Amino acid sequence: MKRLVIFFMVCVLLTTSLFARPRQDSGSGAVKVVTTVFPPYDFVRAIAGDKVQVTMLLPPGAESHSFEPTPRDIVRIQSCDIFVYVGGESDAWAERILDSIESVKTGKVKVLALMDMVEVVEEEIVEGMEEEEEEEEGEEAEYDEHVWTSPRNAKLIVQSLTGALCEADSANAALYRQNAADYQAKLDQLDSAFKAVVDGARRRTIIFGDRFPFRYFADAYGLSYYAAFPGCSTETECSAATIAFLIDKIRDEGIPVIFHIELSNEKIADTISEATGAKKLLLHACHNVSRREMDDHASYLALMQGNVERLREALH
Repeated sequence: MKRLVIFFMVCVLLTTSLFARPRQDSGSGAVKVVTTVFPPYDFVRAIAGDKVQVTMLLPPGAESHSFEPTPRDIVRIQSCDIFVYVGGESDAWAERILDSIESVKTGKVKVLALMDMVEVVEEEIVEGMEEEEEEEEGEEAEYDEHVWTSPRNAKLIVQSLTGALCEADSANAALYRQNAADYQAKLDQLDSAFKAVVDGARRRTIIFGDRFPFRYFADAYGLSYYAAFPGCSTETECSAATIAFLIDKIRDEGIPVIFHIELSNEKIADTISEATGAKKLLLHACHNVSRREMDDHASYLALMQGNVERLREALH
């Protein structure tokens, strides 16, 4: 079904492109950047400010794993200067569309994948975790796409984005490099804050009654974890056995917090919290933000700083 939808949209794209306005050269107007999700959108805002036009395709409050682009989104991609997507399963649609866009084929649109900017790791199934289905023999490994959840990876992503912006708009390159350096210094401070919390902690285990999109974060700070599903799962309900396992783990280790992620229905975390007395808290993966958060000018740095305090409560 998804392939039929993509095929229809490509047909619309080809028709629309015949009547679209001519694409502006970077020298005659602001550089246009289109991102699929929130982290690179916010990073570009921090690096370039009002010197570029940046658009996020994923609507605030939407679930990224079920997102399908509209014909208007496809036109935005074909007419931008820089397109930034994750490169994982949640936006696999992008690669199918990019193969059909002439401005991408000719190099007029620079395409960047976040997963190409860092060292990626495979998704893993830890004890007690619910698997969606068994892997078929010969199936390619699935890599965790939530690369930005580690501030250390965020620095690498900012570096790559800065390079692309400088190349597209050399007149403002010095400004972009200075803004990027200032932002990376703030990422270093965020990294130090997380490290301080973990170094002074009583425990180093976190539990999620939800998907777990924090693999890179956990690896960066030496945390172990248990969760209902891996990060890229589309499931929202899990078995009684998984819930029982997580409940027992909280009780056995005296863990005071059960985490959930943003835009979740929170049902699994609610059940575990009621059974154990553990406090239910949000650990924001920044994959997307709510409409209210967007209207309140949410930023990666602010959302992650909130995670510092919640992690402290969970580990101390």
